[in-house]
Order: sequence, then C-alpha cells, then structure tokens
Amino acid sequence: MSVLVDSDIRLLVQGITGSAAQHHTKLMLEYGTRIVAGVRPGAGGQNVHGVPVFDTVADSVEATAANAAILFVPARAMKAAAFEALDAGIRLVVMVSEHVPVHDTMEIVAGAEIAGTDLIGPNTPGLIAPPARCKIGFVPSQYYMPGPVGVASRSGTLTYEIVSRLTLASIGQTTCVGVGGDAIVGTTFAKMIKLFEADPETEAILLIGEVGGSMEEEVADLVARGDITKPVVAYIAGRTAPEGKRMGHAGAIVASGRGSIKSKLAAFDAASIPVAAVPAEVVPLLRKQLDRT
Repeated sequence: MSVLVDSDIRLLVQGITGSAAQHHTKLMLEYGTRIVAGVRPGAGGQNVHGVPVFDTVADSVEATAANAAILFVPARAMKAAAFEALDAGIRLVVMVSEHVPVHDTMEIVAGAEIAGTDLIGPNTPGLIAPPARCKIGFVPSQYYMPGPVGVASRSGTLTYEIVSRLTLASIGQTTCVGVGGDAIVGTTFAKMIKLFEADPETEAILLIGEVGGSMEEEVADLVARGDITKPVVAYIAGRTAPEGKRMGHAGAIVASGRGSIKSKLAAFDAASIPVAAVPAEVVPLLRKQLDRT
C-alpha cells in the first residue's frame, strides 16, 4: 500500500505549458500517473501530451474531478497558485520550486492545514509510489521498485543514490517522499513517519536527513516515546560541515541547540535508531531491521 498517493490520484499540472512542466508531464504519464488536466491562464482549450488545458484550477476540477496538483510555477507565483488549488478542494499539493519566500510558505502551510490538504514542499523533487505506478514530480523512476520500505528525505540526489542501492539489493519501497529542503515545509518527517507507521505494508522506515533544522530530532522524540513501533534507519548528510555555518538547503540552519550533527546523532542514539555513516551502510542496516520484523 502506498502513502499519500495511490491509483485514485487524478493529477492536474499547474503551469503545464512551460518547458519543464511539459517534459515531466510526459515522464509522469509514461510511468503510469493519471494526469487528467493542466492549467495555464489564457491557454484553455489547448492540450499537452493529450492532457486538456484549462484556464483555472476550478474549471479543471469541475471538468475532470482532479484531486491532486503539482505546481510548476515560479517561486514568486507559488502562493497564488497554491491557494487556487486549495480553494478548489485539491487534497494533495506538491510544490517543486525553490526560493519560495518564507512568509508565503507559512501562509500556504497554514491554509493547507485549514483546508485539510496534504502539502509537499516547497523545494521538493516530489514523491513516487512504485506499487501504485504513480509519481508526482521529477524523481527518476528507474531507481524504484515495489517493496516494504517507506522513505522520507530532505535531499533529492541523496534519495536517488540510496534508493538505487536498495533496489539493486532487491529492497523495494512503498512510497518515497521528498519532503523539501526549505526551513519550512508542508509535510515534515514527523508527519511522514506517522503515515508510514499507519500503513500496513510499510515494514521499515528510512529517513534521509541533513544538518540543520529539527525534523530529525522530532522523529527521535516520537520513537523514544514509543509512538512509532516500526524499525527506523537513518542517514544524515553533513557530518563534516563546520559548525556555525549555514550549509546548502535553506533548511540547513542550526538553532536553539538543535540542528547540528551532534544533536541529531545524540537524539537518534537515545532513541536507538541506527544511523548509517555513509550511504553504503544503509542497505545492511535496513536488511538487519527487516529480518527482525
């Protein structure tokens, strides 16, 4: 069983006439994602790879019953596009753009919570569910296969590397979600790990984290309290990052005693969560945990 996405997804692509959106629309369709509509103001009546284009999200939802949206729009337009999707009743919104203003993200996250909409991103490669043959975003589908591991990650490229190692070792995945690399994202590790805990087909959980932010420590708190019973394995990028320096993603900020590599490793150790020192260690750690389930 997949998490967040399944065969009932009816996806619309906002900004579908852009070059990147057209390219990834084609790849999502080839993977098996059901894309029922595209949206671009002024382009209504056109089509992209056989997908009808509408002027507004409301029009596309009325005509196609779309229930999920991926937003290929510039950062400066993200807030308006996201609220258009929320107002139309979309239940899953994926925001791929980076450099979305923090205050805009805060408003979008608050709006999604009020609307009861699952929000992924911003600054995310998207998500993929191999059992459902559904991907929303630009994750390279050749690295994924169905199986028992739920994956949540803050880094797109690290996800591709580590998941490709899992697949080569015949360890498949239920769902892989790039939660986003910004300081504020719609779906955190804590929310993802609860979703995987509730999924009967997810037997183990892999977190791919990095220096900065407190999402990893929040997961450790849940595991330490006993709220999560399934085995969790982690990899954290940034062990050699100098302390006190902002690194890479906007989310890589150390504050209030949390966010450093030392803090994350200490929290995971206290919760008895095994942490791979390098990506190559993830496979044996996960296999060991799966053998115990």
